[in-house]
Amino acid sequence: MGNNFLQILLVPEIALAILTSICLLYGLFSKKNSYVRTTNLALISLMLIPFLVFFNPTTNFAYYNELFTNSSFIQFFKILVIVGSLSTIIISKKYFIELKLARFEIPILLMFSTLGMLIMICSNNLMVMYLAIELQSLSLYVLAAIKRDSLHSAESGVKYFVLGALSSGILLYGFTLIYGFTGSTSFENIYLTIGKLDNLNLGLIFGLVFVLVGLAFKVSAVPFHMWTPDVYEGAPTSITAFFAIVPKIAAVAIIFRFCLEPFGNFYNEWSQIIIFLSIASMFLGAIAAIAQNNIKRLLAYSSIGHVGYVLIALAAANDEGIKAVVIYMFIYMIMNIAIFALLLSLKSSNGFVEKIDELSGLSKSNPLIGLSLAIIMLSMAGIPPFIGFFGKFYVFIAALNKGLVVLSILGVLASVISAYYYLRIIKVMYFDEINSNINYNLSISYKSKFILIFLILIMTFFVFYPSLLISFASSLHI
Repeated sequence: MGNNFLQILLVPEIALAILTSICLLYGLFSKKNSYVRTTNLALISLMLIPFLVFFNPTTNFAYYNELFTNSSFIQFFKILVIVGSLSTIIISKKYFIELKLARFEIPILLMFSTLGMLIMICSNNLMVMYLAIELQSLSLYVLAAIKRDSLHSAESGVKYFVLGALSSGILLYGFTLIYGFTGSTSFENIYLTIGKLDNLNLGLIFGLVFVLVGLAFKVSAVPFHMWTPDVYEGAPTSITAFFAIVPKIAAVAIIFRFCLEPFGNFYNEWSQIIIFLSIASMFLGAIAAIAQNNIKRLLAYSSIGHVGYVLIALAAANDEGIKAVVIYMFIYMIMNIAIFALLLSLKSSNGFVEKIDELSGLSKSNPLIGLSLAIIMLSMAGIPPFIGFFGKFYVFIAALNKGLVVLSILGVLASVISAYYYLRIIKVMYFDEINSNINYNLSISYKSKFILIFLILIMTFFVFYPSLLISFASSLHI
């Protein structure tokens, strides 16, 4: 009994729930400097969780009734989520203080959202999956509108809440249909039940479509992306960083697992939807970003485009596709943490830099910052030999091995179009004249500087030694 109880406490999700509750109580009863102290406690708590992830090779305890599962694929995505959350909190700490938004609730909400994502990634049941999605979403609704004195922030928060509630309803209706026609909410039982069928009946097809629509909203795939640019622009930049990195990772993990596990034998039924979402996301992300002058809106459309490339790997539905998504999401996380660490350090006389025009002449006034941003932009564009190229390359290889030649060609074409707005930022930094009205104040903390340097080194390392990441990705299985 004692060993079983200890096993339960060492489950990463349960441990994080307990630690988050402790942080909440500490923040409530702490009288002064509650934000700083609660943030530090949250960071220490999150640092412990990766060890528990590795400590628990399986979470299928008998009394869990197989509600959760584990695999090397799940473990990897859990680590990505935790690293993304940790990095976001670290680079945001000073930003919230300067913005006078230093409330202890912020790290608590980030922890609760992270908890929901971890549960979602390892969920083996439709109901657990839904509850996990709602746990992370409720925290994100509040975070999106945390800047209460800003009308723009409040508007984006309301839009996200309304559309999020709609997507949750669609998702739940899809789960209901699947349960109604299979008699179970367990992934394994659904797989066994529909495995006896020659073709999916109309009810199951509708259920599958509704679930994919709900998940497409969470991953902000076109045409369910409409909330993304407004929320990214309206939310504080550090919250935008969290939106751009962590929920994306969790949503990609669960959409892969949902398609390949319970519905793995019915590729033709869901692949057409995934291919459409992929093509639409790639091209809208590439074309719509061209007209943007706000960096955060540009990054919103950029993230939509990246989702399109990830869905190509899902459309491949093979071992190469799983390897490709592991490589791509790792690279995606690194690039986005790096660019937001830079954005949170750039402060002009008008406040934090959010306009592309405000970057004019940055390479002359701050050569190292300009060079770092240029490397990140070239990587996000997928230009060889930068690290972003390897992510797209293996995605296209996976698609070609599946015979999706047209999809691969369209992906390359969308990538070429998207390179324009990434290169535009480099052009503004290196070739435009310095704006005399802007005086930069680089307020980057030592922790953020360390993270940025570390990420740039990782990006450089994998340019010369990509085989390390590739061999690791090849060893992971759903």
